[in-house]
Amino acid sequence: MNLEEKYKALEQEILHCQKCPLWRTRINPVPGQGSLKAKIMFIGEAPGANEDKEGKPFCGAAGKVLDHLLEIVDLDRKDIFITNILKCRPPQNRDPQKKEIEACAPYLERQIEIIKPKIICTLGNYSTSYIFEKYGLKNKIQGISKIHGQVFEVKNLFQNIKIIPLYHPAVVTYNIGMRKILEEDFKVLKNFISKI
Repeated sequence: MNLEEKYKALEQEILHCQKCPLWRTRINPVPGQGSLKAKIMFIGEAPGANEDKEGKPFCGAAGKVLDHLLEIVDLDRKDIFITNILKCRPPQNRDPQKKEIEACAPYLERQIEIIKPKIICTLGNYSTSYIFEKYGLKNKIQGISKIHGQVFEVKNLFQNIKIIPLYHPAVVTYNIGMRKILEEDFKVLKNFISKI
């Protein structure tokens, strides 16, 4: 099975998933979007209302903020891969629950396995905590306000991965003052783009 076929099979599983109760309230699952050869992967927390309607990640207000940030570092959505820990929207955009993360995270792990990103940008506390635990950085977990924009390097059997925790772009939609901070953090990412 080639890369495309592997990913298509995984996508079909996500689209028909009923592993946790969220499938009952979703309109569309949101597997993710972007290049399967992406060197950079962005991982958010869960789809929101717009994403649930469209079946695409980051297509609402937070998506506009993300597009602006990508532009600053000369990246395009087609060059990266964007997904979430949860592939279905929690009702009223509530926080992901532990059992939901446990049910859904294997999909994310398989996406990482297929895409093999060199840089993982975690957006917000939930994705940061999950990825830090997965890559043996549990002792470094702190609130996003303490570690945003820092670079953590991990080695696994196959490659070195840089993990860069970032504020979730949605933060700008309710606190415009955060835009500057996110822009500065994205410039950290820019330093590595030419080297990957």
